[in-house]
Amino acid sequence: MPCEGCMERDNMSTGATMEFLLLGFSELFCLRVLLFLIFLIVHLVTLAGNMMIFMAVVMEPSHPPMFFFLCQLSAIELCYTLVIVPKALLSLVVVDGSTISFIGCAAQMHLFVALGGAECFLLAAMSYDRYVAICQPLHYTAVMSEGLCLRLALMCCLGAFTVALGLTAAVFRLPFCQSRRINHFFCDVPAVLHLACTQSYTPELPLLAACVLLLLLPFLLILASYVCIAVALSHFASSVGRGKAFSTCISHLAITLLHYGCATFIYIRPKSSYSPARDKVVSLVYTNITPLMYPLIYSLRNKEIRGILRKMLRRKKIAQVN
Repeated sequence: MPCEGCMERDNMSTGATMEFLLLGFSELFCLRVLLFLIFLIVHLVTLAGNMMIFMAVVMEPSHPPMFFFLCQLSAIELCYTLVIVPKALLSLVVVDGSTISFIGCAAQMHLFVALGGAECFLLAAMSYDRYVAICQPLHYTAVMSEGLCLRLALMCCLGAFTVALGLTAAVFRLPFCQSRRINHFFCDVPAVLHLACTQSYTPELPLLAACVLLLLLPFLLILASYVCIAVALSHFASSVGRGKAFSTCISHLAITLLHYGCATFIYIRPKSSYSPARDKVVSLVYTNITPLMYPLIYSLRNKEIRGILRKMLRRKKIAQVN
């Protein structure tokens, strides 16, 4: 039975002409200029940091598996911020919020979920790399071959984009209320689901399935890898050796906790507990601060990355002198 105030989308042309209104931070009218400057600076620093990591790894002649995965992680973060932040900045410039087309909203949601899911799978692949490096060091080169790394990277992207496509299609097949006002600065899944004119929990099932595939499954793989690593470290005779081995995992653990902490808070909960103001704050951290922290964590914690960055800066200085 159709719900009251729902948009009829029985023909193909309605979806193409429909628009949503992203309210963004319209309630913070007095702070718009300050927020715009902060977001812009954070965005530019994030782009510069991830681009520097990406270029440093690409320009390095030798590509260990962890460097290969780190390069892919930086590429994902670059795309991730470019999908979300420009529209968020526009919502701060426009007083009453910015409009986004039906197709644009669906595309933004798909890319956001796909890139976030690819990052989850990639973190699982990186945890497997750490497991092989610590638990099977003599077979590391043979196991983590270039072919396996390429297959893992391809599987991460294809798997995430497939799940994201199914979730996006399920969300945008729902009937939406006439309001069409998304109280967010991008087309996030919970914010769009909140507009659905349904009283049942059926629309949340695709989101639950996506969370199982994109969040729970990679998390279980990461957890299994670190349980094996902890068991292997417990058999190390030297505490110094344990410390050195564990130090190679700290950067990956920090990024995993950041990524999963925010994602779990936003997506693994019922629709009834949706809070626009709270979600926007967490999403700010998730889409702005977290991508900024990734290059900082890896450049500060990883000696090899610091060495590559120093060499890259030295080459740049020499080129400028010449």
